[in-house]
Amino acid sequence: MSITIRQELSEDYKITEKVVKSAFANMEFSDKKEHELVSRIRKSDAFIPNLSLVAVNKEIVGHILLSKIKINNDNQFAESLALAPVSVLPEYQNKGIGRLLILEALKKAKELEYNSVVVLGHPEYYPKFGFEKASSWGIKAPFEVPEEAFMALELQENALYNISGVVEYPSAFFE
Repeated sequence: MSITIRQELSEDYKITEKVVKSAFANMEFSDKKEHELVSRIRKSDAFIPNLSLVAVNKEIVGHILLSKIKINNDNQFAESLALAPVSVLPEYQNKGIGRLLILEALKKAKELEYNSVVVLGHPEYYPKFGFEKASSWGIKAPFEVPEEAFMALELQENALYNISGVVEYPSAFFE
């Protein structure tokens, strides 16, 4: 199987949303609306076209999106990125495609000089990419989540040094 990772194009949007919807259709901890989230983020100021990537094997089989967020601490804030969601068609899952998408998205984010990434995800999966509990830096989710599932990653050395506070997701995440 030959997988190519490339930037998502506007003409991919409908296909990508079908991939996202299909990827989460049978997931236990899903509201089944991740494809709507992707669509809303694309229309928001948080969208970074260079960090919306697709995995292609003749057709689009996966998608990842990193978008802008802030970490707020009183009157100070730091910019960061949210990794949400990463999606792979069910018949292509557990073949390393999600891993390829994550690695490429993190590499591109670092090249674009973003400092950090936050993810709410599986505590056994994301540490493989260097993610650690966000609480290690004093970073908290704006809602109740298990501490071990809310993680952060520094893309630049010491990027989260002296950074703490509550993550502020754009309104697109809550509409």
